[in-house]
Amino acid sequence: MHTQQSELKEIKVSTQLKLASLWTSLMFLYIYVDYFHLYMPGKLTDIQNGRVYVFDITPAFLSIALVSLTISALMIFLSVVLPAKINRGLNMVVAAIYIPYTLYNLAGEAWIHMIVGAVVEVILLGLIICYAWKWPRVDM
Repeated sequence: MHTQQSELKEIKVSTQLKLASLWTSLMFLYIYVDYFHLYMPGKLTDIQNGRVYVFDITPAFLSIALVSLTISALMIFLSVVLPAKINRGLNMVVAAIYIPYTLYNLAGEAWIHMIVGAVVEVILLGLIICYAWKWPRVDM
């Protein structure tokens, strides 16, 4: 009988990897909340009639939506490759901008899945700001 126990090794995760994983989690929530929105009664009909919330679906609207999605998608990569000083500032600024943007998505008809998604997204964005704010420093 084998009775020797070994402890699990704790692996130190870098700030860059923590930020990238938080942005990745945010992207999954962002996409799935929008996807589940399509299951709400009348939403597909609205889309087929060229409307989303109060906006007409135009090339400009879709371009703005794509830019919004692209920024958070790029933050996954940029959080890993940018130098620390730029990385820290960019993460704090972009996350701070996304918080009101996320809450704006609750305007109009908001079902519980949208509220839960927005709450979790704001928590993730708060964690991004917190990890970036507490970026480890090197003593000189």
